[in-house]
Amino acid sequence: MGRDERLQTFSVRLITAFVALFAAWFILSEREGLLRLLTWLLQGFAAAPRSIEALISYYLSLPAAPLLLSLGVGGATGGLASYLIGRAAQRNGQRAPNLPRGVALGAGIGMLGAQIAAAATQHCTYRAEAAFAEVLLGALLTILTALAVLVPLWTLLLGRRRVEQAESGYFRNRWLPYALLAPSLLSLIVFLYYPSVQMFNLSLMARRFPIRTERFVCLGNYISLLNDVIYQNSLLTTFVITVFVVAGSMATALAIAVLASQKVRGAGVYRTLLIFPFALSPVVSAAVFQAMFREGGSGLINYLLDLTLGVQPAWLRDAVLARFVVVFAAIWNILGFNIIFYIAGLQNVPRDLQEAAAIDGANRVQRFFRVVLPMLAPYTFFLLVTNVTYAFYGIYGAIDMLTQGGPPLGAAGQLGGATNMLIYKLYDDAFRPGAPIGSAAAQAVYLFSIVAVLTVLQFRTLERNITYGG
Repeated sequence: MGRDERLQTFSVRLITAFVALFAAWFILSEREGLLRLLTWLLQGFAAAPRSIEALISYYLSLPAAPLLLSLGVGGATGGLASYLIGRAAQRNGQRAPNLPRGVALGAGIGMLGAQIAAAATQHCTYRAEAAFAEVLLGALLTILTALAVLVPLWTLLLGRRRVEQAESGYFRNRWLPYALLAPSLLSLIVFLYYPSVQMFNLSLMARRFPIRTERFVCLGNYISLLNDVIYQNSLLTTFVITVFVVAGSMATALAIAVLASQKVRGAGVYRTLLIFPFALSPVVSAAVFQAMFREGGSGLINYLLDLTLGVQPAWLRDAVLARFVVVFAAIWNILGFNIIFYIAGLQNVPRDLQEAAAIDGANRVQRFFRVVLPMLAPYTFFLLVTNVTYAFYGIYGAIDMLTQGGPPLGAAGQLGGATNMLIYKLYDDAFRPGAPIGSAAAQAVYLFSIVAVLTVLQFRTLERNITYGG
């Protein structure tokens, strides 16, 4: 065995020993929590037979009409989706089941998948007394749950594309990747999917926090939110602030990254200082802006404006100004994150392309917009997705520190608050005394759905136009 092989073997053994020691330390230090988690899982498995019995009793007592309607919607969704997936697989040269057989299988799976939402809502949206809005939402929910079960199944059934090239990037054992993913999938099921299901079940109930008594209201919480003026204004405020935060943070970060990428002495120090705000939490960033925009002589901005122009705007009590203060705080907090990626992207732009453009007579501005900016498209797309998500979720700390959702709109705030974004309204409705916790759970579902739809739209409309250099 050569010296390099002995060194490699020693390194592998050293890393293995370190991982084993770390695992042992973690298990010993967290044994009480792990034991409680194991007990909870065992209790869940022990309750499974009773849950199955209750589900069977429910379906035995269920009238035929709601059941047949939900099966029809799920079957139609599954059959149509399977037909489209099967045709696409045939065009792409993938192995797929016979099309009629695949449509029949998809229809059956769609029927079963539809029952996930239908059983959770107790088929209330398919009953005669259901309101029209509940019927539409119920049908949409049935379609989504049918597809949620169907798409992973087709992913397993479809074979890999027939290609002549080497099969690099594939596992020879088809089930090995799923075995490797099993620990992560288990964690997602326990800590993400199960709480999500519980939250959806809670959104179907009318309950006041912290009182534990509740009653089933079908999709009443969702319908009430759609008719709630305050929620509508919060939705509009969220979109407006999101547009300003995303556009402002990305444009500013790109401009600063271009300047920071210049060859100057101490460039590394400048870049470190530029990305420093990202290391601060949104609450700390908001505290900085609160000190800057506080009214009276104690606020830095008002002190300077009073000294030079003789004015002291009410930054946090004016509806328009308060929104801009929140936007500035959010931009400053996320700016460092965007700068990091844009600097990395600028360093990967080939110099020869810019030199060729310069030889062809393009000036610096033309080279930037026609050469550099298109090469940054993958980074811009990634930052667009992450910044939109940040604007919807990560801005809560800034709002809570600066404005608490205000200033109020309308008489006594009957139209909501000028900065009462969806994430802040959700938290406020969930945890204040006497809060409608069921409505807050419905808001969480709406918020997740909005972000998910926006993300899918971005991938469907923008990513196809992006070329990733290899």
